[in-house]
Amino acid sequence: MSPQLGIILRLLLAAGLSSAIGYQRERKGKAAGLRTHILIGSGAALFTLVSIYGFNGAVDPSRVAAGVVAGVGFIGAGVIFRGMREEHKEGVAGLTTAASIWITAAIGLAAGAGMYLISAIATLIAVGVLMLPKVRG
Repeated sequence: MSPQLGIILRLLLAAGLSSAIGYQRERKGKAAGLRTHILIGSGAALFTLVSIYGFNGAVDPSRVAAGVVAGVGFIGAGVIFRGMREEHKEGVAGLTTAASIWITAAIGLAAGAGMYLISAIATLIAVGVLMLPKVRG
């Protein structure tokens, strides 16, 4: 397999796995749905791929991963802020969607790094958790 094909497959895997999480969020009518999750997962994979292959070893891929995590934190904070403003006068809303964005970025990083099985299993775990019913105490 050519290196370019491997890179393309990693990017497509990230998009596909991210879509599974995004589809679940879309069906629940959440602020961040299918398109948002695909873009986050694909973007994280692309940053990973560029850091691995694009700079000929001049950039430490772990530094790029740390930057992705920090950047996604801002997106998650925006989801929480929006949820608090729209749904609740007091309390916090949007934490689960923010967490789904966070794990989608991690899955994109893993797919971009070539960790196919790990990224697929993490996706199954995330979708499974998102399908659990809320427990109200």
